[in-house]
Amino acid sequence: MPVKKLILERDALKNNIDVIRERAGSAAIYGVLTGDACGAGTVELARLLRDEGIVRFAVSEPGEAAALRKAGFVEEEILMLRSTTDREELEQLIDLNVVCTVGSAETGMALNGVAEARSTVAEAHLQIDTGMGFGGFLTGETDKIFSVYRNLPNVAISGVYTQIHSMKKDGQDASAQLEGFRQIVEAIHAAGFETGTVHAAGSFALLHYDFARLDAVRAGSALLGRCRRTRNDGLLRVGYGEVDIEEVRWLPKGHTVGNETLVVLKKPTRIAVLPVGYQNGFGVGRSRDAGFWALLRRWRAGRRLTVRIGGEKARIIGRIGAIETLVDVTDLKCAPGDLAVFDIDPMYARGFMREYR
Repeated sequence: MPVKKLILERDALKNNIDVIRERAGSAAIYGVLTGDACGAGTVELARLLRDEGIVRFAVSEPGEAAALRKAGFVEEEILMLRSTTDREELEQLIDLNVVCTVGSAETGMALNGVAEARSTVAEAHLQIDTGMGFGGFLTGETDKIFSVYRNLPNVAISGVYTQIHSMKKDGQDASAQLEGFRQIVEAIHAAGFETGTVHAAGSFALLHYDFARLDAVRAGSALLGRCRRTRNDGLLRVGYGEVDIEEVRWLPKGHTVGNETLVVLKKPTRIAVLPVGYQNGFGVGRSRDAGFWALLRRWRAGRRLTVRIGGEKARIIGRIGAIETLVDVTDLKCAPGDLAVFDIDPMYARGFMREYR
């Protein structure tokens, strides 16, 4: 039975950690492990990060925090990056000694109630919404923010954060968001309360805007080099796939191949069949673009898709299928069982055995 492997390169990950550490400067680094660490494996990537001196982590599910604690991450700080009013989730987070998020009066009261019932104090960060809308106090809700400090004795605030977002390289829209966030932080201090760790930068802001560093930064997709990139940013793309060639066959001139839009072969062609397709995440990538130009870029990228067999490039013919892909190996020496190597985003990889090398 053919084995599909997703390979994560340790050296490339360490390189990216070094780049992130340089960009972060004196700011603390949270390793963001949401979505199974973008496909790299929550526990596996956390172990590598800890070996490299990063001991703060951020998750989005109680199960991710539970997996870390079970794997021996007992003393490390784990921050839950979303707020919740679900009592079962809050109880689990408190049991796991996770730093919770309070993004509204309702979530603060829910956390305080669970902590009070357990005769304990829950640690939390305040979340401020500076424009994304996914959660957090609005920048005009200072009274509600102050009420968390004044009226929730079983919640200890140890940090305040937001998510700076931008589509402009000059950072003008990001700087406006950060200014609103700074005003909230200053108002909290002026009211006589402590903010603890203040953080605003995710991967994109960390790489693009020095002004967004603050006390800490959160690095997720940048760890795999699969964030929105800039030229010469020093990051390396992490993650590639390996599969054995399933079959090699000759097809005559005029034969059609591919998926959806068929390609007519212009000459006799030797084809290698790979047991991987779009259902496995091959050829699938994230895109924040829309419209005609995005479609054109994806079309061009599809025409350039290749794999490597025996160290040589082999061009994909036709559209990638659901479970199989065809490759032109007319000019290559290869046979069934030989290894084919290809780029794949770990976030979308399905059906692969993960391996760190």
